[in-house]
Amino acid sequence: MTTDRRQPTDCCLPRDDRGQASSGGGRSRQRLGALGEELAARELLRRGYVIHQRNWRCAAGEIDIVAQQEGSLVFVEVRTRRGDQFGTPEESITPSKQAHLIAAAQTYLQEQTLECDWRIDFVAVELSPRGELLRVDVLENAVEG
Repeated sequence: MTTDRRQPTDCCLPRDDRGQASSGGGRSRQRLGALGEELAARELLRRGYVIHQRNWRCAAGEIDIVAQQEGSLVFVEVRTRRGDQFGTPEESITPSKQAHLIAAAQTYLQEQTLECDWRIDFVAVELSPRGELLRVDVLENAVEG
C-alpha cells in the first residue's frame, strides 16, 4: 500500500505523469486562474461573503466575483501567481486594470439598476512553483471607485 505524501494545500492541482502538481499543459494559465478563483471564493465564503455571480462580463471587462458582505455589494478581482517569476499578485493590478474594474462595476450597477454601497476588493492567491498553496489574502477596498 502506498501513501499519498502530497501536502494538503496542493491537492487541488492535477498531477502530471511524474506525480508533480501541474496547472495543466496548454491551458495552464486558464486552469491556474480557475483554481485561484475557486480558492478565493472559498476564502470569501469563510469570511462571510455571499457570492452572487462569478465571471460576469461586459464591454468594460470582467468581474471575477460579485458578492455581498454586510450590506455592501463587493466586486472582487482575483489574481493568482505560481512562483515569483512574474511578480506578486498585487503587482499585477495596474492603473489601467483598476480603471477597467471601476468601469465594469459601474456597468454592473447600471444594468442591475442598483443604488447601494459598493466596493472593489482584491484577492491575492499565491502558489509555490510546485503548486503548493502559500497564501490567500483578501484586501478590502483595494481599488477606489
